[in-house]
Amino acid sequence: VQLQASGGGLVQAGGSLRLACVASGRIFSIHTMRWYRQAPGKQREVVAGITSGGNLNYADSVRGRFTISRDVAKNSVYLQMNGLEPDDTAVYYCYADIRARPGIAVAAYWGQGTQVTVSS
Repeated sequence: VQLQASGGGLVQAGGSLRLACVASGRIFSIHTMRWYRQAPGKQREVVAGITSGGNLNYADSVRGRFTISRDVAKNSVYLQMNGLEPDDTAVYYCYADIRARPGIAVAAYWGQGTQVTVSS
């Protein structure tokens, strides 16, 4: 199983970006999917999450500006980021709890990260 993230880039403050993450490989079911970020010199932090039932949660710092969504048929999760601020600059990682085959335990998988840079 692999997660492939894309969509990062350089944007001015107030701009928007949309991140995408696709899971591929042998997948039976995908449960919670999340986006994390890690800024230079800081710990990795959760940005947003979405459960298999569609429940959403957001970090206080992004609530109202970012929107997480998923496409179950495409094994994908997205992060629409509006009103970007310089403090949003970080490497963004996707994460998923995946059951590869029936009867085996759910395992955690990470994408490779995509850089988001917001200039002031």
